[in-house]
Amino acid sequence: VRLVESGGGLGQPGGSLRLSCSASGDISSIYQMVWNRRTPGNQGDLVALITDDGVTHYADSVKGRFTISRGDVKNVVFLQMDNLKPDDSAVYYCQANYETAGGYRAAYGQGTQVTVAA
Repeated sequence: VRLVESGGGLGQPGGSLRLSCSASGDISSIYQMVWNRRTPGNQGDLVALITDDGVTHYADSVKGRFTISRGDVKNVVFLQMDNLKPDDSAVYYCQANYETAGGYRAAYGQGTQVTVAA
């Protein structure tokens, strides 16, 4: 499974950005997609996840502001970020959890930079 993110950039406080994550490879084995973010000195925090059944979970810091969703095809996941705050500045990277004959695995994208500033 391979992941490519897009949609990062500069956002203004109170503004919006939308990130996309596109998966390729054995996408039928993916059971959960996750958005994480990392900043200098931080290994990475979960932002939001969506399961194969459409169940979602959000970090407290983004609840009510961010929305994770799937596209019309299973291999695309979005993160709609509204009411941005400077603390949202980070590298956002996508994670796909999938099952193989050898067990459970995780794949990660390289990330996309999000900067929130006036």
